[in-house]
Amino acid sequence: MKKINQILIGTHNKGKFKEISDLLPKKIKKISPVELNIESPIENGSTFIENSQIKAHFFCKKSNLLTLSDDSGLEVECLNNEPGIYSSRLADQYGGFYNAMIEILKRVEESGKKNTKAKFVSVLTIQWPDGKKISETGEIIGNISKIRGNNGFGYDPIFMPIGFSQTFGEMNYKKKLMMDHRFLAYKKLESKIKDYF
Repeated sequence: MKKINQILIGTHNKGKFKEISDLLPKKIKKISPVELNIESPIENGSTFIENSQIKAHFFCKKSNLLTLSDDSGLEVECLNNEPGIYSSRLADQYGGFYNAMIEILKRVEESGKKNTKAKFVSVLTIQWPDGKKISETGEIIGNISKIRGNNGFGYDPIFMPIGFSQTFGEMNYKKKLMMDHRFLAYKKLESKIKDYF
């Protein structure tokens, strides 16, 4: 079994890159697609797992390096679990995550339902150059909140996990890192790949 000494983290999102880097063992060298001038693939899957695997496969083939990719998003129950896999595309459509958060809050209010339940989903896929791959899913349930806090990235300022009075945007980095959907997916994955470390 060849030990992992370096890994390509298949994302152009700086927030995701930092979180995934900080979850991995310190001794492993983390490489960004930006360093290798690799663009992002077209995400045409219909689920988080499909898009996660599309990204892992694409970046792995382009770099010939062991690759770890994430596909994640926010599902809001009263909005039929939207934006879901279109979370980042909604932000692109509205000119950034802040505007997208305002749009989500508006849609929740317009739904007329008092239901503010939501969840963050992350699927992490690790793929080796020989084609072997493993995917794991992490989910954290919470509620949609007014925009609060400047920490984190993406939709963190409108998501408050169950049992907490702070949004992810208000939590300090370490606290959020050790409990969010990406962490939960990573812990499942880590149990299957720890012998490679």
